[in-house]
Amino acid sequence: MTAQKSLPQMQKNSRIFVAGHRGLVGSAIIRRLKQDGYENLILKTRQELDLRNQSAVQELFKKEAVEFVFFAAAKVGGIHANNTYPAEFIYDNLMVAANVIHASYASNVEKLLFLGSSCIYPKLAPQPIKEESLLTGPLEPTNEAYAIAKIAGLKMCEMYHRQYGKRFISAMPTNLYGPNDNFHPDNSHVIPGMMRRFHEAKLRDDKQVVVWGTGKPMREFLHVDDLAEALVLLMQIYEDPLIINVGSGVDITIRELAEFMKAATQYEGEVIFDSSKPDGTPKKVMDISKIRALDWAPKKSLKEGLSEAYRWAVENRAL
Repeated sequence: MTAQKSLPQMQKNSRIFVAGHRGLVGSAIIRRLKQDGYENLILKTRQELDLRNQSAVQELFKKEAVEFVFFAAAKVGGIHANNTYPAEFIYDNLMVAANVIHASYASNVEKLLFLGSSCIYPKLAPQPIKEESLLTGPLEPTNEAYAIAKIAGLKMCEMYHRQYGKRFISAMPTNLYGPNDNFHPDNSHVIPGMMRRFHEAKLRDDKQVVVWGTGKPMREFLHVDDLAEALVLLMQIYEDPLIINVGSGVDITIRELAEFMKAATQYEGEVIFDSSKPDGTPKKVMDISKIRALDWAPKKSLKEGLSEAYRWAVENRAL
């Protein structure tokens, strides 16, 4: 569904709050907005504003007269982090979602775009995953806490639209990677975590790299700059309160990903798979027909994107 002409749209001088601007997604949104000529950006670090603090969030929205919100703030992590800290994942993400969405309503924000995650879908959802699969089956247990918090956020957007007519929309990105990713050895997602292991193995001249799981699960990946382009487009033209997927529409096995990573990092040893470690969801690829109908498609191939991401990580000493 496209925007009605009577609805106020984001202008070059609009007051735009990007929540989570230092993270993987938030920083990509900033790059895209600045590239497109948007300069009136409201940015607060975690030290400057704790989004879990309701009164602090309300004060920011009132003081800054926020007009548009890109909601990219979240506590995120890979399988290990989600398994180890489920209480923090559900509490932090629920609090942040409730505070930002309600403050946007209370201060008459013109439009808000909430970022979900593909992990909101059932573990065994039919592939490729359509938006209609939401809440049709059990979640993947390893990231259930994070997924439930994200579902609560997107449903808040839907309900505030239903009850108050607010233009709160939600986009569900697939697995992301790119500049400003989290390369922590324990708490990172699959691509940055794997990139760190291959990089360190290359530096040590290790004969082999161990990858968690069997290598058989299928995963979809999207460069974060492609996502940012899609999000700015959605903020401009998408008005449907129902969620919309953003992905590449193509999946590969973790084994294939490991081979791509080996090439990107120029590692020359052997790749070993540790089948005693969890695989997670067996297959996950998004149906992106809804956003393709808006004339959007990703531009970066995975091979190209991985090489770029590795160069960025090395140059910025992120590994």
